[in-house]
Amino acid sequence: MRINSKPLFALLLSLFSGSALAQLNLFACEPEYAALFKELAPEANVYSATTAKQDPHQVQARPSLISKLRRADLALCAGADLEVGWLPMLQMKANNAKMRPGGDGMLFASDFIDNLDQRDSVSRFDGDVHADGNPHMHFDPYRLLQVAKGVSQALAQTDPDNSASYQANLQRFEQKWQSAISTWEQKAAPLKGTKVIAYHSSFRYLYHWLGMQQVGDLEPKPGLPPSSSHLAKLVNIAKEQQPMAILVTGYQDPRGGEWLSSRTQVPLLILPMSVSEKDGINDLFDLYDTVIDSLLAVE
Repeated sequence: MRINSKPLFALLLSLFSGSALAQLNLFACEPEYAALFKELAPEANVYSATTAKQDPHQVQARPSLISKLRRADLALCAGADLEVGWLPMLQMKANNAKMRPGGDGMLFASDFIDNLDQRDSVSRFDGDVHADGNPHMHFDPYRLLQVAKGVSQALAQTDPDNSASYQANLQRFEQKWQSAISTWEQKAAPLKGTKVIAYHSSFRYLYHWLGMQQVGDLEPKPGLPPSSSHLAKLVNIAKEQQPMAILVTGYQDPRGGEWLSSRTQVPLLILPMSVSEKDGINDLFDLYDTVIDSLLAVE
């Protein structure tokens, strides 16, 4: 007797399609949080709104971003007003109730931690300063682990059928991450007490974690490019403080740092700000390895 395989095929196709439709769509404002999503929900569709070469303060609410946020089940951003110049417009145009301010799908890393450098008030004369604190917290591995725990809980609430998997993924990540922290801290011990001049406060949490000190800022005020008079002051600071390096990120203008380096012989070091597969930095572990090894190479 000949068996009609069409009903069986249709059933399998239906089951497969249902699984695909149930797969979470996760939106990250920055690539470091896309990388964190991938650690905790490796089967999900993860999209990053920016790259490591983009300034996360300044992003255009492009139609492609609107479309991704409209379909998102969860979104994770740095918060502390890092994305204040573009995320509200994106939320409004996406018209996704879960992504609106206060929506249960909108997560901010800063909500899971205590930010450094919080202020009671700021004014426009302070420059691009965040009252809620420094938002670049992903270079503190302990704070990042706190964020991971909060995100894992949100994933389980959004997709309760797979909550056990998210918990297992968190445990696996935490074990690997804690082991890596121990390795990084031993390796980076020679950096304790070293001084740097840097562009912006991008690596504030890194300095705090490793016991480093930023003795000068290429910006006269946050968000303002260095002026000639400000750079002249930094020459004197470099002579007095003897910093090991001048640090900028891949999306910051290096010209001020290059000028200062040429006048002081302090090496200029361009550090990656986030995960970038194009640069061989495939995950958060690679990011930390690269930054620490780069600093040690000039220490």
